[in-house]
Amino acid sequence: MRTVPHQEALTVEFKSDQKPLPDRDLIATVVCLANTEGGVLYLGVEDDGSITGLHTSHQQTETLAAFIANRTNPPVSIRISVLEEEGHLVAAIEVPKSNRLVSTSEGLIQRRRINAHGIPECVPFYPYEFASRQADLGLLDYSALPVPEASLDAFDPLEQERLRQMVERYRGDTSLLALTDEELEGALGMTRTYEGRKVPTVTGLLVLGRESALREHLPTHEVAFQVREANQQIRVNDFYRFPLLKTFERLSTLFEARLEEDEIQWGLFRVPVPNYDPRTFREAAVNALIHRDYTKLGTVFIRMEVDGLSISNPGGFVEGVTIDNLLVVEPKPRNPALADAIKRIGLAERTGRGVDLIFQGLLRYGRPAPDYTGSDTSTVKVVLSCTEADIPFYKMIVEEESRTARPIPLDALIILSRLRQERRIDTAMAAHAIQKNDSVARSVLERLVEAGLVEPRGATRGRTYMLSPNIYRSLGESAEYVRQVGFEPIQQAEMVLRFTQTNGQVTRREVSNLCHLSDSQASNLLRHLQKEGKLQLHGQGRGAYYTIA
Repeated sequence: MRTVPHQEALTVEFKSDQKPLPDRDLIATVVCLANTEGGVLYLGVEDDGSITGLHTSHQQTETLAAFIANRTNPPVSIRISVLEEEGHLVAAIEVPKSNRLVSTSEGLIQRRRINAHGIPECVPFYPYEFASRQADLGLLDYSALPVPEASLDAFDPLEQERLRQMVERYRGDTSLLALTDEELEGALGMTRTYEGRKVPTVTGLLVLGRESALREHLPTHEVAFQVREANQQIRVNDFYRFPLLKTFERLSTLFEARLEEDEIQWGLFRVPVPNYDPRTFREAAVNALIHRDYTKLGTVFIRMEVDGLSISNPGGFVEGVTIDNLLVVEPKPRNPALADAIKRIGLAERTGRGVDLIFQGLLRYGRPAPDYTGSDTSTVKVVLSCTEADIPFYKMIVEEESRTARPIPLDALIILSRLRQERRIDTAMAAHAIQKNDSVARSVLERLVEAGLVEPRGATRGRTYMLSPNIYRSLGESAEYVRQVGFEPIQQAEMVLRFTQTNGQVTRREVSNLCHLSDSQASNLLRHLQKEGKLQLHGQGRGAYYTIA
């Protein structure tokens, strides 16, 4: 089986070595990968993926690693393995992602990108892009830098008053209200001393700056609010270069004008059910404003469409943050000074766990979790669904919170939501959903069992979980509980045998779907039928199947 990928990607590069590849090109490619996401350089493979092999001068790979380290600055420590593919030798050069800018010994600095045609390529890494790279790696806080070309006259007194009003309205750090304007600007990191005089910082201009000053000194700052109707016609298409607090107020006004609420009767009260949770919108919008990359040209887009709302901002996730660890990774703001100022004003979650609030604001209404899959190395994008709320599920959540007098923890809410959608999960599925290990997931599941919200089925390795009969009853779906419980083992065996007789063969996956069993439970059932001489195994691994013995 071929181990070399069939095509190039951001972290995969092919280089022909028939001539052989010049040393300068080899070193430049290593630098290119190190300055982006790292990756593997396959030496001896053509651009189209065909394998032509290593030149004899590169087959002594023991000296190649030292050569690359000596020709890069700072030295890049690579790992080389030689593969035999289609009768040829290929060198797989593993290049780590560098936490510093790397150049060739001749001073060449390159980075890797995907061009407009979807093809990866190495391009020059220009000095004006260095700040963005350092911010991504957590080595530079661009928002804390002084803007020496600007004076304190760039601050708008109206924005200073707006800041004080927001501290009161959003219950921010009230100690700020007793400070003078000058003290307030210093406390929030909005000014710095530069060559003996006070000047605004990037944070100061973004929060308090006049529009004219923002256009002059921070031309990368821009925010758009768009509304698209069902026929794809753009109904609203507004662009702003306001300071951030004014921008947030304008966005909130536009959002609230389109906020729709249904009401449900709950005992003696009528409870509103919005199409979007306002707190979720606030956290997602503020996250986009404070975590965007202000060194890059680009726009923060907020788009409202028929099926949901999307918010995107220039700049991918910072180093260490991925879609797969969003819920558990320690907060890592791209602009720490700006993030701290906004938190103290009260607009953002003080704990840095705004992502948790975004998830909670969707899941408690029975809506899908926020979707970050549209994010890439240059953009973070989240989509918030506005599908119809699952009212019975919402009632169940609120009733449980009323019973315990505390909010349901996010991990438990995620698992209950997943059970509502998929009906049955095991520990591994729960762990993947909450982005934690199996031990933590099992603990959360067992606490839900103790609370009477979840019911376990099976034991030890084959243990699965489903919503309890009381919950299905409260959801008005008692019959669904009976279907999920499934059949007794004798009935399951009869079903598997009948299925096999009808279809000629059966696989583990088919048994799992047929009897609502986990993969391990399905395997146990098939092995039992095999031992009884009722089924015969053919093949192994993924290709295994059973027939009537």
